[in-house]
Amino acid sequence: MIKVVLLLVALSFVAWGGYRIREKRLIRVASVNGEPITIEEYKQSYRNLIDQLQQTFGNSLTDETIKMLKVDRQAMDRLVDQKLLLQEAGKLDMKVSEQELSDIIRKMPVFQQAGTFDPRRYRMVLTNARLDPESFETLQKDSLLTQKLTAFITGTIKVSEAEAMEWYRWQNASVSVDYVLFDPEKYKDIDVDTKDIEKYFSANKDSYKTEPKIKTRYLFFDPQTYLVDVQVPDDEIDEYYASNPDEFKTPKTVEARHVLIKLAPDAAEDVVESARERALEVSRLAKAGEDFAELAKKYSEGPTKDSGGHLGTFEKNAMVKPFADKAFSMKGGESSDPVRTQFGWHVIKVEKVNEASTQPPKEAKEKIRKKFTGEKAKQLAYENAESVYDTIFDGDDLKKVAVNRNLTLKTTDFFTKQQGPGDMDNRVQFATAAFKLSEMQISDIQEFENGFYIIQLVEKIPEKIPELKTVEAEVKLDVTQEKQSEKAKTDATAFIEAVTAGKSMSDESARYGVKLETTSFFKRNDPIPDIGYEPEMARVIFKLSGKTPLPEKAVKGRSGYYVVKLKERKAPEPDAFAKEKSNVTGSLLQTKQQKAFRAWLTDVRKNSEVTVEKGFFNEE
Repeated sequence: MIKVVLLLVALSFVAWGGYRIREKRLIRVASVNGEPITIEEYKQSYRNLIDQLQQTFGNSLTDETIKMLKVDRQAMDRLVDQKLLLQEAGKLDMKVSEQELSDIIRKMPVFQQAGTFDPRRYRMVLTNARLDPESFETLQKDSLLTQKLTAFITGTIKVSEAEAMEWYRWQNASVSVDYVLFDPEKYKDIDVDTKDIEKYFSANKDSYKTEPKIKTRYLFFDPQTYLVDVQVPDDEIDEYYASNPDEFKTPKTVEARHVLIKLAPDAAEDVVESARERALEVSRLAKAGEDFAELAKKYSEGPTKDSGGHLGTFEKNAMVKPFADKAFSMKGGESSDPVRTQFGWHVIKVEKVNEASTQPPKEAKEKIRKKFTGEKAKQLAYENAESVYDTIFDGDDLKKVAVNRNLTLKTTDFFTKQQGPGDMDNRVQFATAAFKLSEMQISDIQEFENGFYIIQLVEKIPEKIPELKTVEAEVKLDVTQEKQSEKAKTDATAFIEAVTAGKSMSDESARYGVKLETTSFFKRNDPIPDIGYEPEMARVIFKLSGKTPLPEKAVKGRSGYYVVKLKERKAPEPDAFAKEKSNVTGSLLQTKQQKAFRAWLTDVRKNSEVTVEKGFFNEE
């Protein structure tokens, strides 16, 4: 639940990065038109960005990548954008009513029980996420203001049919090409001597760095240990049962088979009648006692044919209405007359009917008790973690905290970010959180699948460049592969020069011992047939024309160097646009709106006073 509510908070400013209102230390690090940005806001924006990158890069996210992407600057830019958006909304006197805010929050599934807003769950979820209702509602109100402002700025943007058509033609043009691949791995006769290895290592030392390692200690607050402290009163269970009746209802279901005689929705009357006659014959045979599964294998034209038409067990709303109405009106063992749906004619055989039922209070009681016990134990674990965390000050040693509170402190061995501590179920999550800490820094409360953690980074072994002798075999392999790639590029370049000069690809392919292939037609954003997804190659290919069927140079792909030649280009079918017009127009409109909004925001920022405290990023 904590993850869900924090996601909601992040989505509140999904375009700009988001931040979470907490107890703020009023240390100003920047200002926007005189409005301060605090260190706490900056830190939260930075953490949000790191979390997003972690989802993209996984365990391969490194300090170098973070520096290269200038995450510190991005975090500040997002906060500045947030302030500007809210300021501009204020200038336009935009407001969010209490009713609007209430409606949005009440519709959030995370706060609902059985489809209805539950105030108790609302408070519990926010508490678990270390948010109070006032803070969360402020965030949601700001989100709604941002949405209103966005709609106001982009509301007049339109997409003409001509624009949509032009974009559709560009997007859906398709080509076929002839190509040859110069695969570096085919060059086996590669000499690598000691000087080559030393020179390559000297130029690429950083790529052989060892991974940094850290050692941590941590406090673990396991909800399981708090189960004995949980009491769930019977009246609370009774109240929950009475307030959530749908949770204990089992809807009526039917297990059935069917035979489908396919029909197009707009089929002519004679075709419809012919299909109905075939379905009637199947129905007659089924009612006469023939094995329905065998009838389905013989006559059905649907995807369940091979399984004897078996549809499994389903609820009424899982099927199209005419089919469901008929199936749910039948008894077990009955076969139907033909039933018409948008897919064609169906003959249905109901094998079993499972009537709707409601779990009685006595049976539901233990289920509810277990649910509440787990939730309350988790809440107790979090509250205990929070009570410890609230006593921690910057510079504290977690060992001292553990002694003072009579808590069990655990210490890990050294581990890398990719491996994590080997004796832990959540080692990857743990490592991700721990590597964000500086030496002796104590983390916020971390929620993993099995409970809550407070982590302190005790010692760090930085990455280092090893001696050549320890990685010599690896370096030799890299040098070999580089030379193979250079040879493949050289041959591909000579090949393309020869074909450009008028020689045939077929003759040159034979001379170089490479295979000449031809692709089937593909679009610019499709994987290239028999090659795969190669965006750079596709970009080069779609620039080719009848006048310039060859690119200037070979294209480097994942498997080597390709020489491509345009064979044929096809425009999309003229009638196809009509079917896709709505989707194309919508997609193009969204793109234009985003571009216009960013341009507007850039202009607003240009005319605003934005200052960052001197030396702030250097200190980071």
